[in-house]
Amino acid sequence: MGCYNPPPGFSDPKHSGKVLRLNKALYGLKQAPRAWNARLDQELKKLGFNRSLEKHAVYRKGTCSTLILVGVYVDDLIICGPDSKGIAEFKQQMKKSFDMSDLGLLSYYLGLEVKQKPIEIIVCQSAYGEKIVEISGMKGCNPVDTPMEQHIKLLPGKPELVANATKFRSLVGSLRYLVNSRPDLAYSVGMVSRFTETPNSEHWGAMKRIIRYVAGTIKLGCRYVKGHILS
Repeated sequence: MGCYNPPPGFSDPKHSGKVLRLNKALYGLKQAPRAWNARLDQELKKLGFNRSLEKHAVYRKGTCSTLILVGVYVDDLIICGPDSKGIAEFKQQMKKSFDMSDLGLLSYYLGLEVKQKPIEIIVCQSAYGEKIVEISGMKGCNPVDTPMEQHIKLLPGKPELVANATKFRSLVGSLRYLVNSRPDLAYSVGMVSRFTETPNSEHWGAMKRIIRYVAGTIKLGCRYVKGHILS
């Protein structure tokens, strides 16, 4: 693979007009994600961490007061646990192996907004919820007090099918992710999820009601307090 013009910032009069050969790509190699994951896995295990059998992106070390949990998403790590001294030591060990930055307390991660206080942690997805309302085309809609009508029975088949079933499936997927911080949506989203194959106008109506409910409760989330959990 080559090009007839040198890249910007590079010029060599002695070799003008010659083809440049690409020796190695810096980004986009197919094996790069696998190689990075293998390297990170190796380093974490070297430091005494064990990978979860249920969630391969979660590692743990120690028990009770010495427990350290590490969540992995590509090259981002979430580190948590009661042992602050052990966490600080772990960060220093990782800095010896990788060029990494400590961003402090977690505030945003994969659409999850996290507010940490001395006695409580609040997790919500208000920005993600607003995005769902916007992409559904229902921005500025009238909100409702409940995500689903009482005694409603959603069935497959009639009435007429939804013209854009792909959009219906996409919104269902987005709402299912929103359930991570909105357990009040779990039942209604679970109901419309049953009809992603051939959604009809009634299913779409139920979906729109969920989105209208989300629009009116955009700031809701989960509040974790020491000793008990409140939603």
